[in-house]
Amino acid sequence: MYPIDLVAPMAKDLTGFGFESLKTPEEVINTLENEKGTTLLVVNSVCGCAAAMARPGAKLSLMNEKRPEKLVTVFAGVDAEATSKAREFLLPYPPSSPSIALFKDGKLVHFIERHQIEGRSAEMIAANLKSAYDQYC
Repeated sequence: MYPIDLVAPMAKDLTGFGFESLKTPEEVINTLENEKGTTLLVVNSVCGCAAAMARPGAKLSLMNEKRPEKLVTVFAGVDAEATSKAREFLLPYPPSSPSIALFKDGKLVHFIERHQIEGRSAEMIAANLKSAYDQYC
């Protein structure tokens, strides 16, 4: 687990942009299982690719005509139980931090794993997500 003081600015990077932080398994279940419409989930991380690519790409992707109705995040290494529960909804994909998932009516419809984030620009990640929004939102 990372110290809260260390990760607070990393978490705020998304929550300050309108993402709701899911802190408990119950919040994850209520959001991902029971939610109608589209939900974007960012599995946040302290790594450099989260800071340079995943978080900026997720935020940039929202500058699109179509976009998810709900924006949520869990923080790997901080909110362990919430992250673990969120990863159950991401199966069959293995745990991946950072990662970005799009759900429609509680079903996973698009997923970007860490290996698809590393080495790609925020703009490339945003374009990938915008394409998914155009299809599912």
